Amino acid sequence: MSWNTLSYLGDSMLLIPTAVIIALVMPWKNNDRRAVWFWIVVFCLAGALVSLSKIAFMGFGIGSARFNFTGFSGHSAMSATLWPVMFWLLSGRLASMARVTAVAVGYLIPLMVGFSRLELDVHSTSEVVSGLLLGYTLSSAFLISQRSSQLKGFSVVQLCVALLVPVLLFSHGRLATTQGFLINLSKEITGLKKPFTRTELLKQH
Repeated sequence: MSWNTLSYLGDSMLLIPTAVIIALVMPWKNNDRRAVWFWIVVFCLAGALVSLSKIAFMGFGIGSARFNFTGFSGHSAMSATLWPVMFWLLSGRLASMARVTAVAVGYLIPLMVGFSRLELDVHSTSEVVSGLLLGYTLSSAFLISQRSSQLKGFSVVQLCVALLVPVLLFSHGRLATTQGFLINLSKEITGLKKPFTRTELLKQH
């Protein structure tokens, strides 16, 4: 599996539709009726914090040259928010050891995504680590809130339906345009002709 393929597991083009599927399935498979609202808040909060950190840098130059930090790694943060919850939900009625293994895989995938972002040289270590910490904090908070909930199992057909869209998106590999959107939004907010860049940040240091 290539670094680009691993990186795609954290791309918004894949994660946002998958997050919507989780929200649609949650009330059906979880006896805690509040869970879907907790999930929406958690996922949207992750996206909002990532976006604000990027706008703060690209629009206002708020970053850290010392730590080479220009904002949370969105791929790392969003994947760490989503995949542990996704695997927890899908493994709801499996044996205890199988559930633990499934959730562990959910926590492992974001680590691989974060490492791929470093290998592709699109983020610094501080951006990946902080993104993972943000995402893991949010997903873990959600899972802790659900420790007393009871999940229903998935039949093979239900599992295939739930995974159909994510699998199709993964096989297609089309990338999201969120970075371009945030760049334009930063310029609109601040009136700048061009956003602040990492190169300018490091030159100041």
